[in-house]
Parts: sequence; structure tokens; C-alpha cells
Amino acid sequence: MTTIIGVNLTDRAESSIEFQEILTKYGCSIRTRIGLHHPEQGVCTNRGVVLLDLAEEEPLLIEELSRHWKVQTMKFD
Repeated sequence: MTTIIGVNLTDRAESSIEFQEILTKYGCSIRTRIGLHHPEQGVCTNRGVVLLDLAEEEPLLIEELSRHWKVQTMKFD
């Protein structure tokens, strides 16, 4: 099974250290990480979405991220 997590970061600059610490803690479970920022009129904003492709299902990672940010999960068989 493949699990993709989307994390909506509304305060990228303020939360980057805490977010990175959580990802490092579960690093062996993360196969791919893609960060998408939301520029508006050519200016970077403080909002973005990070997509995580998990190598294995990791409910504790999802739970920990959900305490701080909006998280959505997709699962593929």
C-alpha cells in the first residue's frame, strides 16, 4: 500500500524548524518529500503544501503532524 500525506502549512517561516524536526524523527518512513509554495503576483507567500510519500504506514507521524497543521491522507492499494 502507498500512503501520501498532504500537509497544509500556513506559516512556513514560523513553523519550519518544528516541521523539519518531526520529519527527521520519522525520516526512515518517508520515501519522498515535495514542497509546494503558493506565490502570489510573483511574491513568495508564507503558505505552502508539503507532500510526503510514505514507505510504510506511520500513524504516529500523521497524528503528530495533525496536532499542528491540517493534514490529508490518500491511500493506494
